[in-house]
Amino acid sequence: MLSGTPHRATPRAHRPRPLCASHAHIRVDHAPLGAGHAQCSASRASGHGPPRAGCPAGGACHRISLGHARLLRDVTSGGAEAGGGPSAGSAMSSDSSKKRKPKVIRTDGGPQEGKRGKADGEQDARYYSEECEVDLRDPIKDYELYKETCQELQRLMAEIQELKSRGVKDNASEIDERRVQSCVHFMTLKKLNRLAHIRLKKGRDQTHEAKQKVDAYHLQLQNLLYEVMHLQKEITKCLEFKSKHEEIELVSLEEFYSEAPTEISRPDITLTEPHQQTLARLDWELEQRKRLAERYKECQTIKEKILKEIEVKKEYLSSLQPRLNSIMQASLPVQEYLFMPFDQAHKQYETARHLPPPLYVLFVQASAYGQACDKKLVVAIEGSVEEAKALYKPPEDSQDDESDSDMEEEQTTKRRRPTLGVQLDDKRKEMLKRHPLSVTIDLKCKDENVLHLTFYYLMNLNIMTVKTKVTTAAELTTAISAGDLLSPDSLLSCLYPGDHGKKTPNPANQFQFDKVGILTLSDYVTELGHPYVWVQKLGGLHFPKDQPQHTVTADNSLSASHMEMTMKLLRTRLQSRLALHKQFASLEHGVVPVSSECQHLFPTKIVSRLVKWAAIPFEDYAELPYTKDVVEAGLAEDTHLYYMALIERGTAKLQAAVVLNPGYSALPPIFSLCLNWKGERTGSNDDNIRAMESEVNVCYKELWGPKPGYQLLTNQLQRLCMVLDVYLETEPHDTTVEGPKEFPQEKMCLRLVRGPMRLKPFKFNYPQGFFSHR
Repeated sequence: MLSGTPHRATPRAHRPRPLCASHAHIRVDHAPLGAGHAQCSASRASGHGPPRAGCPAGGACHRISLGHARLLRDVTSGGAEAGGGPSAGSAMSSDSSKKRKPKVIRTDGGPQEGKRGKADGEQDARYYSEECEVDLRDPIKDYELYKETCQELQRLMAEIQELKSRGVKDNASEIDERRVQSCVHFMTLKKLNRLAHIRLKKGRDQTHEAKQKVDAYHLQLQNLLYEVMHLQKEITKCLEFKSKHEEIELVSLEEFYSEAPTEISRPDITLTEPHQQTLARLDWELEQRKRLAERYKECQTIKEKILKEIEVKKEYLSSLQPRLNSIMQASLPVQEYLFMPFDQAHKQYETARHLPPPLYVLFVQASAYGQACDKKLVVAIEGSVEEAKALYKPPEDSQDDESDSDMEEEQTTKRRRPTLGVQLDDKRKEMLKRHPLSVTIDLKCKDENVLHLTFYYLMNLNIMTVKTKVTTAAELTTAISAGDLLSPDSLLSCLYPGDHGKKTPNPANQFQFDKVGILTLSDYVTELGHPYVWVQKLGGLHFPKDQPQHTVTADNSLSASHMEMTMKLLRTRLQSRLALHKQFASLEHGVVPVSSECQHLFPTKIVSRLVKWAAIPFEDYAELPYTKDVVEAGLAEDTHLYYMALIERGTAKLQAAVVLNPGYSALPPIFSLCLNWKGERTGSNDDNIRAMESEVNVCYKELWGPKPGYQLLTNQLQRLCMVLDVYLETEPHDTTVEGPKEFPQEKMCLRLVRGPMRLKPFKFNYPQGFFSHR
């Protein structure tokens, strides 16, 4: 029943009984195809003949089995007799429910032999093959039948709609007839659908078979191409093949025919055939190599015999040396027991005889100071004694001066004259030549750290230089900012004020440099060493600046007067640099180390903290706007060390540019401050910043701590954190800003500000624990 059609009650006697779900498609006798179609269906079901030609379903009804035809006939007869009462309808439903639907089996070509159990006529009626029927039917006609069936279905549906819309009771039988016809059309559509699917499957199978054939042909083609490629590679290998004999250098043909015997050369054959000629030459080469191999074996035997003789002589000499050493060692305990190391002292003094005068004075005075005042001072001589002896050998007199002069003239004419640049380089090397011997001094500290000093003498410049090296007892932690502390260029710089060791102390050297084109000695300092003034004094050399002297002699008294003071300064410099190296390792991690002896200088709680410590070059330091006063005052030179510290507390950031004098800790570091908080505040625009600088720069003696005062730098940084806390906590609170104060006052102060400059109390009073003004 379609929607929108008024439903009217139909008497049960005239209401058509519904078919079961399995047989709903068998109601074919009421199709709109006419009586001829019904007769065709009945005749085909009874087995009396083929379908009639007038069947509009295209003979589709002839595939209905015998059981379905009978069931169809019973249903139609039951529908005609439905007016007899409910008993007829119930009898029809009971009869139809008892009958089983016959099984329809589809096969590829026809009925199977295993299913034969009845007559051939009955078997033809029960089995059929739609796959075979697909080959016999025309797809175009099936498509036209499909369109006609759809149009017929549309027409029947429209008629059913129209009959239902009338609402007449007598139209029920007509509606039933059209329903049956619609079912037949649905069966036709199902049939066509199955045929279409079978065609699709066959088409796919055919496509797959064709694809497999194409793949097989393609695979065969690839195999053939691979074989062709392999054959081409083999052909290329054969064409590019080079025989081993092509790499062998054979003797020439003339030599071959003159030296080779006739049974190998065979000139009657080889002269006309190149192949046989090459084989003969290879045979002769093999014969020669066999002879050479035999000779090589004989030479190897002779060589092994000589080597054995050499080994026997070496063993004898090596056994002689330990005996001599044992004799020398036997006398050492006697020398040690009597405190008379004659052997060692004798060797040193024998070597010291070949030292130049300045190095000899240094060796004697350093040895005397070590024996008298410093037992940990070790003095030694290094270098080649033979080369030193060769320097003082007189030139050998020639027997015939005239012949020598003639030979020199001939050699000068034959030799190629060197260019001007090569001549200058040779002159420079000759002028900067060092003496073959050098004096080394090892200065040991209490913590087993050693400062190695190597002193050289430049013979033509008449000055002394020194190279340094530090050996620590324990491995130092790697600190980036401590890279220049122990470097040879800065370790001994300004040991005495103004003595940076970059210029020659001998005024006469400048005239010598002008002749060979040397601008300054600082370009050769890395190779030669630093010519410090104190090095010259240790060697007894003194160069007056007013009146340059041509010859300067070494003075023992000058060396003796400077020896003790210089050694103390060297030991102090080493200890201070090692202490700074350890402190820098902590500062780079944001930790300010404060010793227990200096804890009373600071309050218990300091909120400000160090967040950055890094080394900066002199150029960057000079470009800072708040360091101009220090640079203009001459307190910052290129020989000093420069660092940048950053201290933070909340939003306030304090930058401190630090100048570290090489004479630390005798000379304190200088701090220049810049506070970034509510603007940029420096000593030029804020009196309290200038007062903070005074606390660390002027009052540094309070921060020295125990001698020798190596904790000065870290104590200054800790005081800088302390005064920053006081500065921020004593700042007045801005009433326009809501909320708590950013820096609450935690330090106890007697007065927050004082005087017209409104200075803050930066002085910490121990043990009371309060801050006051100075």
